Parts: sequence; structure tokens; C-alpha cells
Amino acid sequence: MTTTHTTLGTTAPLDVSPLGLGCMGMSEFYGTRDESEATRTIHRALDLGVTFLDTADMYGPFTNEQLVGSAIASSSQGRDAVQLATKFGNERLPDGTRLGVNGKPEYVRSACDASLQRLGVDHIDLYYQHRVDKTVPIEETVGAMAELVQAGKVRHLGLSEASAETIRRAHAVHPITALQTEYSLFTRHLEDEIWGVLSELGIGLVPYSPLGRGLLTGAITAETDLEESDSRTTAYFPRFQGEALQSNLQLVAKVREIAERLGCTPGQLALAWVLSRSGRDGVGVAPIPGTKRVAYLEENHGALEVELTSDVVEDLETAVPRDAVRGDRYGDLSSIDA
Repeated sequence: MTTTHTTLGTTAPLDVSPLGLGCMGMSEFYGTRDESEATRTIHRALDLGVTFLDTADMYGPFTNEQLVGSAIASSSQGRDAVQLATKFGNERLPDGTRLGVNGKPEYVRSACDASLQRLGVDHIDLYYQHRVDKTVPIEETVGAMAELVQAGKVRHLGLSEASAETIRRAHAVHPITALQTEYSLFTRHLEDEIWGVLSELGIGLVPYSPLGRGLLTGAITAETDLEESDSRTTAYFPRFQGEALQSNLQLVAKVREIAERLGCTPGQLALAWVLSRSGRDGVGVAPIPGTKRVAYLEENHGALEVELTSDVVEDLETAVPRDAVRGDRYGDLSSIDA
């Protein structure tokens, strides 16, 4: 029996669908764009009860918010059915030029107003700082974000890729509802310290790339010819390169063996593992696997029906030990708060 919602946070709780949808790849980074299929994917997600939608101003840049806002407006469910999350902080120009990370209070305010306009809504349910600006005290950034809550423009606040110390300092200014960070069978760094902080402070977790950027679906092989515009072909993603890819695919093969035994796909099994973390130590977990196609959305949704026994979890974690994955999750980790 699948749950109808997951609660992120306890101090400032937000109920979301147990499984969300990451919309980034609909506009950039993962090859060819097809806005019609992307819109159908969002509509199908809402039909399935996947109502927690994730975007950001830098995706596109800017065009992904417009796409998501338009899809919500044209859906049969409408705005009230959606838990809408977006982010600021990775500042870009319309031509894609990256200006760096910006956490200045005046930028926070202007970025929010711009996102509201592009999305075509009067409030954002969950507003994240996309990356921590190490040149601006987190207290100043979150103070400006708190003003947005007071103004009714934002309902809940989040951080993305923030360290344990930053989370504590931010939460002291205004309750943080959720941390968004990478988390999957392939990426488990947050279990060392951050998980305990989330549990202590009553903050939820929104894992992005819960399928290892597609590796854990089993759809990518050594022979897969990704599009030239797919960022996974670049050195920015070391896990997809050369010997690292070969080694990581051996781990995926082990996940596939367990999945076949259970009658599900490797991706569904890997996603079910992330979903099974929800509620542990009181931390609500709502992963946001990204896709731009209806078929993959429907496959991901099937993970909600996969029941994991403690024996299966043990088998998975034996098959994919924490430190077995080859390659850093990013080729450049300088923008990650640590």
C-alpha cells in the first residue's frame, strides 16, 4: 500500500507526493528538448499523483520555469494540486553565461519576483538556495528568504547542497523545511553527518539524481552513444568516463540481478531503496527523479509498488558498498558547500 504523501520537515512541515518529478532535463543538460513531450510528462505525472514538481531559474536558463508554469496552468488539476519548488542562486544570463553563485539579499528578492512571473503563480511552495554563496553569510541570505515568506510570496524554505554547519546556521534564522542534495545507492555522503542534523532539526530530504543520473536504470551501457549535447559525455561527470564507467556498470549489473529476482527494473529497485529511507530517524524523504519522457516517468512511478524487505536492503547494500563507486559525483566540487 503506497502512502499518499510524505511530510518534509516538522518545524515548518510541507506535505508533498512521496515521489516528485525533476524537470531540469526537459530544458537543458540531457540532450534534445521536446516541449510537447515534456508537457505531456508533467500532465501524466499529475494524473498519477506525482504532484511535487522541481525546477530552477538557471535551467534553460529561465525557460524551464516557463515550461513548468505553462504545463501546470494547462493541466486538468491546476495550481492547487501542485507542490511547486524552484531555486535561485546559480546566476546566469539569458545566453547561458554563468555569473557564479549569488546569495546577496537584493538578488534573492529580485530572483523570486522573476521566478513568480515566469511560473505564472502568486506563490512558491518551496524556495531553495540552489548553491551556498560562500562570500555572503548564510544568515543574510536566509534572512532575505524569510522576508519572502512574510510577504506571502514563498511558503517554505529550502537549501541545496549545504553542509551540516550551514544548515544549522540557516535553521537558526528561519525554519528550513527541506534539504535538496544528491542521494542514491551510488552517492551516500550525507549519511556521515548531514542525516543526523536533518533528524535533529526536523528537516526533510529531497534527493536529486536518485538514479545516479540514469546509470542505475540499466539503460546506459558502455556502448550507449549519448547525444553530444548531453552533459554526461563531459569530464564534469567522471562516473561516466572510461574505466570508471566500466567499473560502475558492474555494480549496476548486481542491482539488475536483484531486480530480476523481485520482478522489477533496476531503476525501480534503486528508487525504491531511496524511498525506503523515508521516516528513518524521523526524516521525511521525497526523491525527485528527473525525466522528460512519459514512459520513464511511468517506470519510475512503479517504484512505489516495490516492497523492500530488510534482506533485500542488505543484499543491495552488499552489492553496492558505499565506497565502491568509481569517480567523483562532479568533476568540479568547488561550488559544493563543505
